[in-house]
Amino acid sequence: MPRTVLAVQGAAAVLTAGGLGWTLWHGVAQPGTALAFGLLITLGELARWGARPGEREPAPLGAAGALAYALLGEAGGRPTTHGVPQVLAVVMAGVLVGAVPHVARGRGPDLDQVARRVLTVTFAAVCFQPLYNAGVLTDVAGQGPYHALFLVLLLVLTALCDAVLAALLLRARTRYPYAPLLRDELRALLGIGSAVCATGAVMALAVAVAGLWALPVFCVPLLLTQLAFRRYAAVRTTYRQTIASLARATEIAGYTPPGHAHRVASLSRAVGRELGLSGEDLTVLEYAALMHDIGQLSLVDPVPEGATALLPAAEQRRIALLGGAVVRQTGVTAAVAVVVERQADPYREQPLPARIVRAVNAYDDLSGETAHGALRALEHLRLGTARDYHPAVVESLARVLARGGVGGPVPG
Repeated sequence: MPRTVLAVQGAAAVLTAGGLGWTLWHGVAQPGTALAFGLLITLGELARWGARPGEREPAPLGAAGALAYALLGEAGGRPTTHGVPQVLAVVMAGVLVGAVPHVARGRGPDLDQVARRVLTVTFAAVCFQPLYNAGVLTDVAGQGPYHALFLVLLLVLTALCDAVLAALLLRARTRYPYAPLLRDELRALLGIGSAVCATGAVMALAVAVAGLWALPVFCVPLLLTQLAFRRYAAVRTTYRQTIASLARATEIAGYTPPGHAHRVASLSRAVGRELGLSGEDLTVLEYAALMHDIGQLSLVDPVPEGATALLPAAEQRRIALLGGAVVRQTGVTAAVAVVVERQADPYREQPLPARIVRAVNAYDDLSGETAHGALRALEHLRLGTARDYHPAVVESLARVLARGGVGGPVPG
């Protein structure tokens, strides 16, 4: 496990142990409030049941409840007395109890996400609880709009802290460039992240005025938002599966080897990450890589083993243009068709996704299943950097393969 991941998880474990130990030693302040928020966080973790692998925030209700408890200064008009250690204890108790059914099914919580939850909640609680309990926040901001503004600003900083941590952990595990990973995380804040922060702030303010009965009322909007996001994710998944099925048409018809489109798409996405692509650009690259050979369906005689990289340049361009025409008829975004059409152009005239698809397709066409074939394919790509393959793309592909790529490291 990378040292950065160990450090983050270790810090979260130390903070959790400290919070639980302090709370057990000193007792639970205002146990009714602690129990209510603990149950809310548990409910949020149980609602993770339908989460898909890789989902950015599988338990948004639990995250919002944790933030609300960290920013809670009053409950029903009465000041609260819990501090930072009790916030951590209640949050982790709710997470652990809610995780029991998932662990029983063999799908326990992601340790990276749990560590991020601990660290971000600690950050919010440390910034709020001491100031509020000492009376400093009330003297400066009062209980009116300035107090609400302070909560919003603190939640923005907390969300940025979470984005930085998420990108840092992903960078440590994948070695992808940090900047595009951080951009992805910051973009995600505009989705479910903003809903979590807004709900956390509203919960804290509503409980301060109306008491604990406000919690179930403000749970419903976030649960509906979570359901909407999961339906959207399901639609995106179905859309990708449809494109993958179209891409397999060349394999079923015998024009390309089995698994070729999937291998090219997976490796192209890894190279795109290495070169700094993110968000929608990565999606366009993946879809174009899946469908890059679909123009071969227009050929009367199949290319031997589907290896278009060995064809004359004019024939490669003809197949690419035919593929682009087919893609445009499928209803896929025009950006995908452009990449498919331009994959056979000289690299100086290509957009970056087309350069990636061309190099990765040639590598898969030429590499075969042996380490010697992989090295020979890379050598071919490096020799073709004068005109056919962009040098930066080829070297990025080499780095991805050296790290393991999608099928194991390339020796030597």
